[in-house]
Amino acid sequence: MIPYGKQDITQQDIDSVLDVLKSDFLTQGPQVPAFEKSMMRFTEAKYAVVVNSATSALHIACLALGVGSGDIVWTSPITFVATANCALYCGAQIDFVDIDRDSNNISVCALEEKLKKAKRENKLPTVVIPVHMAGLSCDMQSIFRLSRQYGFKIIEDASHAIGGKYKNERIGNGRYSDISIFSFHPVKIITTGEGGVAVTNDEALVKRMRLFRSHGISSAVEGMHPRPHQEIWNYQQIDLGFNYRMTDIQAALGSSQMTRLDSYVAKRHRIAERYDKALAVLPVQIPWQSRDNYSAYHLYPIRIKPNQSDIQQRHVYDALQVAGIKVNLHYIPVYRQPYYEALGFKVGYCPAAEEYFQEALSIPLYPTLTDADQAKVIRVLHDILV
Repeated sequence: MIPYGKQDITQQDIDSVLDVLKSDFLTQGPQVPAFEKSMMRFTEAKYAVVVNSATSALHIACLALGVGSGDIVWTSPITFVATANCALYCGAQIDFVDIDRDSNNISVCALEEKLKKAKRENKLPTVVIPVHMAGLSCDMQSIFRLSRQYGFKIIEDASHAIGGKYKNERIGNGRYSDISIFSFHPVKIITTGEGGVAVTNDEALVKRMRLFRSHGISSAVEGMHPRPHQEIWNYQQIDLGFNYRMTDIQAALGSSQMTRLDSYVAKRHRIAERYDKALAVLPVQIPWQSRDNYSAYHLYPIRIKPNQSDIQQRHVYDALQVAGIKVNLHYIPVYRQPYYEALGFKVGYCPAAEEYFQEALSIPLYPTLTDADQAKVIRVLHDILV
């Protein structure tokens, strides 16, 4: 079976992990801050907080921005459920902004119209979370402009996008957002097994996120509350936090993978370019790119166009599976999930997102995808669709 995504683990990675296993620290040692520094150097953000998942990173980002009961968070419906769940964890309400039919990212036009209506109704969002779908940055400059006009904070869900660029700058540098989130799940661009990071340029936000990462506990003297001098207080719980820490084992793997990040993205581009040429004659829409973007190409979602072919998405999905090609669906609109339907969301809420759901399939793309395996994917798609 050819998977849609796959990690690449080298001997260098294995040796890095073994060094940690032989050391005095399996967790809370030197590898975590070293990995954070590599993230800061790469993204050019001032601060980084690595955690045990991108879901945890989204959660502490919302908490650091003060999201709570009575607040509203908006995001794209075409994302993994964690992007929306993080608002609910904080007791906030969640809502969705429809996508752009070309980029599959949050539509700036739909966002602006929704903001105008929300202002009239006094229901403006506290935070908007744009999702860089498949590694392609949203139109962050326009979203940032709207944030200044309507007063919301921005968390970039860049889980797909480490190594990508927007306007020739690294995604995650914080020019157009308060916090950016990356994922290190095994099918992402680089991996720590499980893991994530929040990067920011705001010192106050990074202090809060570090506190929430580790039980709300601080060992910094300047952050402690006064206590009797004769009592030993070498840590204090300042807030209600969580055990979201990353281990040194994971961080060492991440630091090793970072040394190959640019080459991984370059390989993904070469694979995508081959798909672009080979699939151009088929009744499918290939991933759209803009001149402002250098996609990380985490995914290569094609859209089966029913107006150009009698073949439906489900037929292509089943035929590829039978041929030994694992494809996936990224994503079912979040509000269509049973949990969210129980909150009151209904079919038809975001028409462009539902159209995407009925047409999209993510075909195999990862750095170690061989020419032969990619040729098989292309050949099978031609057999199905021609």
